[in-house]
Amino acid sequence: MGQHQMSVSVASVGECMLELSGRGRNWEMGFAGDTFNTLWAMRALLPEDAVTDYVSAFGDDPFSEEQRAFMGGHGIGIAESPMIVGARPGLYAITLQDAERSFTYWRNDAAARLLAIDPQRLERSLSGRSLVYFSGITLAILEPAARSVLFEALRRARKGDALIAFDPNYRPRLWASAEIARAAIKEALDLTDIALPTYPDEQMLFGDVSPSEAAKRLAGHGVEEIVVKNGSEPAWAAWKLETNAIPAINVTPVDTTGAGDSFNGAYLAARLLGAAPFEAAAKAHRVAAAVVQVKGALASFDILRAAFAS
Repeated sequence: MGQHQMSVSVASVGECMLELSGRGRNWEMGFAGDTFNTLWAMRALLPEDAVTDYVSAFGDDPFSEEQRAFMGGHGIGIAESPMIVGARPGLYAITLQDAERSFTYWRNDAAARLLAIDPQRLERSLSGRSLVYFSGITLAILEPAARSVLFEALRRARKGDALIAFDPNYRPRLWASAEIARAAIKEALDLTDIALPTYPDEQMLFGDVSPSEAAKRLAGHGVEEIVVKNGSEPAWAAWKLETNAIPAINVTPVDTTGAGDSFNGAYLAARLLGAAPFEAAAKAHRVAAAVVQVKGALASFDILRAAFAS
C-alpha cells in the first residue's frame, strides 16, 4: 500500500457505547464498541498527521458530550456525524469470569442507529479517505433502508480510491434472522477490499469447516486481501494467490475484550504504513497479545505502540 508518503485519512463507521465494568457498587465507565476499538488502535499506531474520524451519530445528552470530548482528547474526530436531539448512547456492562467476559446491553434506542439519517453528510464523512472501516455490527444496528444508504456511501468512497475494510463480526442477537444477516454481509463483501473475519463467526453463519474454507468463500466475492482470525489459533491470511497461516502469540489473558478489534486496527495501520499482509498480520498478533493482558477494550496508546514496534 505504502500510503505513508502522503497523509493517511481513515474513517471508521459504527457505534461507540458507554462501557460499564466492575461489580457490586464499584463500576467504572469507559467508551468502547467494535469499530471504535479498531480506530483507537489505528489512532495509536498511525503517524500524528494521520486523520482518524469516527463516523456515527451522537445524542445531545451529557454522556454523548463526554464521549465526543474523550474522542477529541485522543485525536479522534467525528467528521460530519449528526447530532440527534433527545438521543443518547447505547450502554453495555461487562461481567468477567476469569478472562472471559459476558455482556449485558441497553442499546435499542441508541443514537448510532441513525448514523445514515443524512445521506449527504454520511457521504461527505467518507469521501477522500485512504481507508474506510465498518463491521457486521454497523450493519446490524441499521434499518434496511439506512443500510442501503451506507452501502451507497461506501461504494462512492471506494470509487474515490478509498480502500474498504470490513469485519463481518456476526452477533446473532442483533439480527432479525440469520438469513437477513447473511444477505447483508454478502452485499458488504461485494464492495470490500480487505476482509478481517473471525472464524467461529463465519462457521456459525456460513458453515465453513475451516479458516481456509472461510477465506476461499470470501475470495469468491472478489475480496483480494483476507485475514481470518481464530483466537489463540493461527490466523489464515490470503492475499491475491498467496495463503499463509500466521501463528498467534500465546499469553495468559487477563481480559479478552477488544482483542480482535485491536488485531484489525494494528493490521490496517501496518498495511497503511507499507507492511506486506503477512508481516502486518504478525504485527497484529503481537498487538492483540498485549491487549488481552490489560483490562477493558482499550489498551493505552503506549502499550499498543510498544507491541506494534516489537
